[in-house]
Amino acid sequence: QVQLVESGGGLVQAGGSLRLSCAASGRTFRFSAMGWFRQAPGKERAFVAGVSYEGRDTYYADSVKGRFTISRDNAKNTVYLQMNSLKPEDTAVYYCASARIGQSAEPTSYYDYWGQGTQVTVSS
Repeated sequence: QVQLVESGGGLVQAGGSLRLSCAASGRTFRFSAMGWFRQAPGKERAFVAGVSYEGRDTYYADSVKGRFTISRDNAKNTVYLQMNSLKPEDTAVYYCASARIGQSAEPTSYYDYWGQGTQVTVSS
């Protein structure tokens, strides 16, 4: 079992920044790739960013490249999503997810544990 708890969401004006955190417990964190996904109202959940288990490889959705940065601290069992230059279209519930051990951090990998989500609202 893996428990994931997101924090850091909130309301921000367009152009602002937020940093999301995801604290993990359970399965050995340092062996799992981690990802961030988001779901806007009326839309399907979509991949945002992923980071490999050792933090060397990262993947991003085209819509966030150059604005968002995913990172992890294996000593703290935490993964982060730094979001800069936020746009109203970034408004969504953001979810942290853990990939099955052995999977990469790519969007097509199998993510089998999910957090409860944190709301990010960007006002225009």
